[in-house]
Amino acid sequence: MGPVRGMKRRKKAEKKVDQNVLAAAASLSSQPQPVDWWDDFSQRITGPLSQSKSKDRMKFESVFKVSRKTFSYICSLVKEDMMTSSSNFSYSNGKQLSLNDQVAVALRRLSSGESLVSIGDSFGINRSTVSHITWRFVEAMEERGLHHLCWPTKHGEMEEIKSKFEKIRGLPNCCGAIDITHILMTHPTPGSPDDVWLDCEEKCSMILQAIVDPDMRFRNIITGWPGSLSDELVLRSSGFFKLCEERSCLNGKKLVLSEGTEVREYIVGDSGFPLLQWLLTPYKVRELSNYQCEFNKRLSATQMVARRALVRLKEMWKIIQGVMWTPDKNKLPRIILVCCILHNIVIDLEDEAQDEMPLSHHHDSGYRQQTCESADNTASLLREKLAIYLSGEKNLASVLPG
Repeated sequence: MGPVRGMKRRKKAEKKVDQNVLAAAASLSSQPQPVDWWDDFSQRITGPLSQSKSKDRMKFESVFKVSRKTFSYICSLVKEDMMTSSSNFSYSNGKQLSLNDQVAVALRRLSSGESLVSIGDSFGINRSTVSHITWRFVEAMEERGLHHLCWPTKHGEMEEIKSKFEKIRGLPNCCGAIDITHILMTHPTPGSPDDVWLDCEEKCSMILQAIVDPDMRFRNIITGWPGSLSDELVLRSSGFFKLCEERSCLNGKKLVLSEGTEVREYIVGDSGFPLLQWLLTPYKVRELSNYQCEFNKRLSATQMVARRALVRLKEMWKIIQGVMWTPDKNKLPRIILVCCILHNIVIDLEDEAQDEMPLSHHHDSGYRQQTCESADNTASLLREKLAIYLSGEKNLASVLPG
């Protein structure tokens, strides 16, 4: 995972997502739950439910944006941190909130984007309780869920990712797709030091840069930078950039073209990013040859995965979709990180709730496409040779160890 500005980590998470996640979640969801917890909780926010199980499931997922299986798994992750002796949160009637209650409040806040007052009124708790519970949940997820957001390291994992990317539109040896989105905030006072947060569209925003795999899972993120920074500058300021330049990342098998030219592992981005040996971007000239035009189509279709992932992130976790009113600029990056972790958990657990989400391509409505003219000369030559190779000479290539 990339750095999150403003976040103070307690320790590095070395855990990895293993093959038992789905089984663990299924086991948790089948364990006995508090009697009528959902019926009791839902009546406080939506009124009496229908007896229909299908309608009950839809009610649950419409409130929390996740299935009961995923909800149970999330509860298991944060239980130790959420249920400490100092977390005696209560409803207005004095009844203490259970673990399920607390997770429900936090997920509702993150998924709906509703105000603290609105959620507090709906659940029968005061706004400060909503705020404290949500922040405790964010801290717990940072600590316990970070292993769901990691760069591929398992044996064969990257090869599977490259194979899936190639199936999209035929780009070989592709390891990821990168894109940037803006998290909108309130406008600063004109002339104040906060003017740095005003972006190219004169909106106040914080940047989220994400690299995703073909399943729209976030593999590396960086957030916390002011919206005034260009896509290129954010990339060059990231730890991921340094690792790739040092060949500590994207250093696996190389694609060898027919004439012996080697193409290292790479990611794809739009025209707002620089053209590098490990980051391929589209041709920008007005008059393109047939093979260059075809290359652009292949790259755009592949990079679309990142756009869709950011759309789904904002649609599912609406706290970062609209305008954040007077946000704490140190806490907001951590909220964004946890939303990305939750996004990945839904994918890792194969949650059916994600199937209901739209697949629009626009996560930054009203923003013009940035254009970066920076291009590495070697990368320009490699892109040209790869584009020609993809136009019909693919059968002459082989893959050799890097």
